[in-house]
Amino acid sequence: MNATATTLARPRSNRMIGGVCAGIAKRFGLAPSTVRVLAVVSCLLPGPQFLIYLALWLVLPQEP
Repeated sequence: MNATATTLARPRSNRMIGGVCAGIAKRFGLAPSTVRVLAVVSCLLPGPQFLIYLALWLVLPQEP
């Protein structure tokens, strides 16, 4: 495996808002649209999902 496949980072391309879902999708080999749909559906449930997204947006580095 190469370093970009194992590193969790926000990509500079293929991002909608902050790139968090695209980064998670790239890290785990999933389609970005799948991760985005799961994120939106999870926000319909009670819990701190939106705050976790915001925290990841701030904490995850940009891809070089």
